[in-house]
This record gives sequence, structure tokens and C-alpha cells, in this order.
Amino acid sequence: MTVLAPITLAGKHVKLVPLTPHHVPALVAAAAGDRSSYAWTFVPDGSEAMALYVREALALRDSGLALPFATIDAATATVIGSTRYGNIEHWPWPEGNPNHRHVDAVEIGWTWLSAAAQRSPVNTEAKYLMMAHAFDTWAVHRLVLQTDERNDRSRRAIERIGARPEGILRANRASSIGDVRNTAVYSVVASEWPLVKAAIEARMSELRP
Repeated sequence: MTVLAPITLAGKHVKLVPLTPHHVPALVAAAAGDRSSYAWTFVPDGSEAMALYVREALALRDSGLALPFATIDAATATVIGSTRYGNIEHWPWPEGNPNHRHVDAVEIGWTWLSAAAQRSPVNTEAKYLMMAHAFDTWAVHRLVLQTDERNDRSRRAIERIGARPEGILRANRASSIGDVRNTAVYSVVASEWPLVKAAIEARMSELRP
């Protein structure tokens, strides 16, 4: 089992810090506003549900499968949501193989933001910071993003950052509304990252005030 060291990722608009139980009250506050946009995303409601959510995320961290963050508004230092690296993969390469990586593949997801932060540059910059760390520091071969097939808003956002659709996993997990969902799968591979990176940087420059 490989457990990754905690990291902090900081940009102009957002700071991603290692998630801890101390973030629970602020996360409860962030999730307590208008919840109408959470139809296809699981966002805990209330202190008990949020505390369980954080405990489960930290258990995955301790097992080497995830690296969860609290999302902080850089301007106000306010907690505005959460995101994480998940499904962290370490492939069994032969010793000395040049394709061996610190992390071979990873998923970015479990992302939610407060209602007030959803129409700001925060999400794009957070995804950029996480993708850049995955490709430029860990040198991953593959990065995955997934969402409920019905979540058109999320799918458009994923496509805007340059991820390519891989297909639909049919009836593969429970949804946030309690039914069985189909999951839309997207990815970026290492050879695509330079162009994707340049496109996201250009988009962020347009979003800056």
C-alpha cells in the first residue's frame, strides 16, 4: 500500500488544503445554502452527515486510495466545498521499467461547491491545479473524470477542460438521488496534457477579472 503525502495546491482564486475533521463545521455552512444544484452530486446535509463524509474520505486516504481536499476561496479564506483525488492507481511494473510512475493513474472527482462559488473561476482553477500536479509532478499516464450521465452541467464543464469521452458505464453505482445511475466517463492521457493545459490556461486568462 502506498499512502501519498498530504499536499496543498494554491492558485489565484482557490486554495486546496488537506481535508481534516476540523473542516466539518465550515463544510456544513458551505453546503447549507441553495442546494438546488446538487441534484446529481452527493453533498452531505448537516453536521452528522458531513462528519461521516469526512471520516470516510480520510479512511480512503489512509488506505492509499484517495487524497481529499477542503476547497478554500483564496480571497476570503472561506471554506467553499471539497474535492479529491480518488481511485489512485500504482501499476505493477517490472523493476527498472521506465514507465513506472509515482502515481500511474488517478481520478479527480467528489467535487462540490457552495452555491455562491459555482459561477466563479474557482472550479476551473481547482481542476487545473489538480491536473497539473497529477501530470507535471506525479507524471501520471491517465487522469479520469466521471459524472452521472444525466448531469449535463457537469459533463459540459468536463468537456470544456479538454477531457475526452470514453463512454457510458451502464447501471454501475447508486446515484445521489437514490436510484441506479449510468456514469459518463472522461479521460486525459499524458500525451494530450500539453494541449489541454494550454487550453485551460487560455480559458482561465479569459475568466480573470
